[in-house]
Amino acid sequence: MPIQPIRLFGDPVLRKPAVEVVDFDKELRKLVEDLTDTMLAAPGAGLAAPQIGVGLRVFTWHVDGELGHLVNPKLDLSVECQDGPEGCLSIPDLTFDTQRALHVVARGFDLHGEPVTIEGSDYLARAIQHETDHLDGILFVDRLDTEARKAAMKAIREAEWFGLDKPTVKVSPHATNGLGF
Repeated sequence: MPIQPIRLFGDPVLRKPAVEVVDFDKELRKLVEDLTDTMLAAPGAGLAAPQIGVGLRVFTWHVDGELGHLVNPKLDLSVECQDGPEGCLSIPDLTFDTQRALHVVARGFDLHGEPVTIEGSDYLARAIQHETDHLDGILFVDRLDTEARKAAMKAIREAEWFGLDKPTVKVSPHATNGLGF
């Protein structure tokens, strides 16, 4: 399937909460395929539908060799937290330590409407939380403390890609450090 353009910071679709999927049909299967192909080509550890301009609650992930997707996720988060580097395919070349829950239980559906439960810790937990945030119109820079957020916003404003007439890229310019979600 074709690789889709990834929407960049500043595109309004990234700030709008996505709607629940109600039709588990051919279009949803194509969306999951497009998300997967685009994520792998970028490369990234995850990609949410709003990042390719689709306002539906769907994301894919590729962590530790495991490839998956989740539709209409609901998360249960551990109290125990982790700090670690986080980046985003929609905010190229920017990585900041971000606090996340250490463990997550994600419940939702597969592309056929069958119930799915994903449990993960560490990097998988981070990826699932990051992508679910995208579905709620939240970017990882929103989770930074005041000082780090100021530094991130300054870096975004100074980035070559920021403010382009076309806020999309075919393949993310991220380094292949594995931190892009």
